[in-house]
Amino acid sequence: MRIFLILFVITVGAIIFCNIWIIQRTKKQIYSDVSLIPENKVGLVLGTSKYFSNGHGNLFFKYRIAAAVELFKAKKIQHIIVSGDNHVEYYNEAADMKKALLEQGVPDSCITLDYAGFRTLDSVVRCKKVFGQDKFTIISQEFHNQRALFISNHYDIEAIAFNAQNVPEELSLSTTLREYFAKFKAVLDIYILHEEPKFLGEPVNVK
Repeated sequence: MRIFLILFVITVGAIIFCNIWIIQRTKKQIYSDVSLIPENKVGLVLGTSKYFSNGHGNLFFKYRIAAAVELFKAKKIQHIIVSGDNHVEYYNEAADMKKALLEQGVPDSCITLDYAGFRTLDSVVRCKKVFGQDKFTIISQEFHNQRALFISNHYDIEAIAFNAQNVPEELSLSTTLREYFAKFKAVLDIYILHEEPKFLGEPVNVK
């Protein structure tokens, strides 16, 4: 029992440390005001499902699309890469995001799909290694942007992030809790496990 308690305390301490480290290291790269964020050619929208498992619309999805459209219409980005999971035939986050962007007036020629954004690390690293972008704007909720920027910094990417609207706490509690472990896992992936994207593939030209 004593050994278990010691391990438990060490693990909790490590999780807290990793969360504080990531938040502090990335806070100067995050923007919430569209008028203040610098311009970049490309915006990278991080994927999530359009609907929850209960069939209700996913506000994380809705607000990320709204944020990307706001940046595009304010001419803070010129092109949008939508990166999401497409591991099965009838689940396609990138295609759903593209459809939503088109419906809000973003031209088809200004959207590129990344079907292999299985994780945040995959989306960020593929944006550099597959789509040739060393400088771009990440678009997601703040908790997610922090982790994505931490990964970007490790890979020498000159990234900033724009915060999509937060989802009410009563609808996002489980996501908030998962994020504590996700930040811890991000540190493990980079410094211990040396994880790389599941797929890279041939370079894709983003006009």
